[in-house]
Amino acid sequence: MRVGIYFDLRNPPGWRVPPSRLYGFTLEMCREAELLGCDSVWLTEHHLFDDDYLPQPLTFAAAVAARTQRVRIGTGILIAPLHHPAEVAEQAAVVDIVSDGRLDLGIGAGYRVPEFELFGAEMATRYRATDDMARELRRLWGTGGVTPRPVQERPPLWMGYQGPKGARRAGLLGECLLTVNKDSWPAYRDALAEAGHDPATARMAGGIQGWVSEDPEADWPEVARHVGYQVDSYRRHMVQGTDAPVPKPVDPEKLRTREPRGSLDHFFYGTPEEVARRVRDKVGDAPVETVYFWASIGGMPEKAVARHIQTVCTRMAPLLK
Repeated sequence: MRVGIYFDLRNPPGWRVPPSRLYGFTLEMCREAELLGCDSVWLTEHHLFDDDYLPQPLTFAAAVAARTQRVRIGTGILIAPLHHPAEVAEQAAVVDIVSDGRLDLGIGAGYRVPEFELFGAEMATRYRATDDMARELRRLWGTGGVTPRPVQERPPLWMGYQGPKGARRAGLLGECLLTVNKDSWPAYRDALAEAGHDPATARMAGGIQGWVSEDPEADWPEVARHVGYQVDSYRRHMVQGTDAPVPKPVDPEKLRTREPRGSLDHFFYGTPEEVARRVRDKVGDAPVETVYFWASIGGMPEKAVARHIQTVCTRMAPLLK
């Protein structure tokens, strides 16, 4: 497995810094990660978060491309139903050109009501819209589509779907699957074969919710504050625009000791050896080629972020490779 890092550029009110400093520091960390041997940098998208969550990952991806020379640059994910396929095809092509063919485009269906209202998109058809986006991107990147075309003959297109049903969708499309959960592999493999795609071409990758430390107990009080904030923020924003109540605050201690069942119910934490073991257990025999870790957890100090990136790149990566 190759190892990457993941940024959402949160800037929480309680730890707020000037936005230009946060963006500049993040670009510095992308360059530093590349120098340390990191394989990829991943970015993501949300809108109307109260901590200024990154809203335009392809715009920032272009900046990362200009600052780096080797690392792959991925979106994990771009919310497909909020965008027109031609817009995404053109923006992705520009990033692929600036990076000389280093883009991995991950797309997903989204889930937040306020975001769909902001863009005038339909929640009810979001999965169909995401599948249609994948098909249209392939057409638009081909002959007679948008210009200029990407550098890569066939840019990797990652479907950010979770669970067996989502894995099946990705397989029927013949695209990559953006999850590291071994439980998704059988449905993905079978759907590839059903649609006439060679299962040997299967590619999986995805994010790991976790933090690696050389001294876990000493670092835990600081990490716990930020991971508690981050998970609570996701859960609070998840129910906005619905009738569901705001979930109670999480207990970070329970997150670090719980085995994963869903996307926000666990947190891999420990030494590189401990976290590597949990990652291997989660991946199993699935064809996962890349895992990426949070480089920062909402509002974490710059020194802690830089230290974590160094630990991931120099200690975690060799254990998983």
